[in-house]
Amino acid sequence: MARKKSETGPARRGRPRAYDTQVALKQATETFWKTGYSGTSLDSIAAATGMNPPSLYAAFGNKHAIYLEALARYWEISLAATREALAHDRPLGESLMLAYEAALSIYFSGKGGARGCFVIGTAITEAGEDAAIRSSVAAGLRMIDADFEVRFRTAIERGELKLDADPAALAILASATMHTIAIRARAGVRRAELREVARSAVSVICGCSVDAT
Repeated sequence: MARKKSETGPARRGRPRAYDTQVALKQATETFWKTGYSGTSLDSIAAATGMNPPSLYAAFGNKHAIYLEALARYWEISLAATREALAHDRPLGESLMLAYEAALSIYFSGKGGARGCFVIGTAITEAGEDAAIRSSVAAGLRMIDADFEVRFRTAIERGELKLDADPAALAILASATMHTIAIRARAGVRRAELREVARSAVSVICGCSVDAT
């Protein structure tokens, strides 16, 4: 898909002023999260970051490059939160609920209403025609599935799941639960209700009821 001139911009040039690029990237992410990729202009990113367009080009590249960095940053944060929840020596149900609580903390982290998942809210609509965004989305989903699958394999070894349980299938179910929570959060469902959705899914996955945490 052809990009507008304002999106592609000139090649990087010159030495940027002393901006904190990580702070700027966070501010750019907030802007994309609020208005989406197509709805975000380079001018709005400049306003949010306090950087003029030439400085943005020098630090990040064009709008597309800025978005890809924002998307990579989001994946890094969200995957780290999931891995932290799954890594410790806790019962399977507790670990899964902590992973969903970590996700909910991200989905409800905006100053206004719940904004859901950055990937689902901004990347999915672009992935169909943008190969780079599609690749990032696919890679991130594979990593989420892999993290859940590792935990389920451990659960089988510990006797928390039946020996014939399918860790790959359970991982997809666990990931799908995370995605539906994100969508419902964006649709205005209350956090307490979403927590119950997660708890119901965890009960199905574990084959037993899961107490409130």
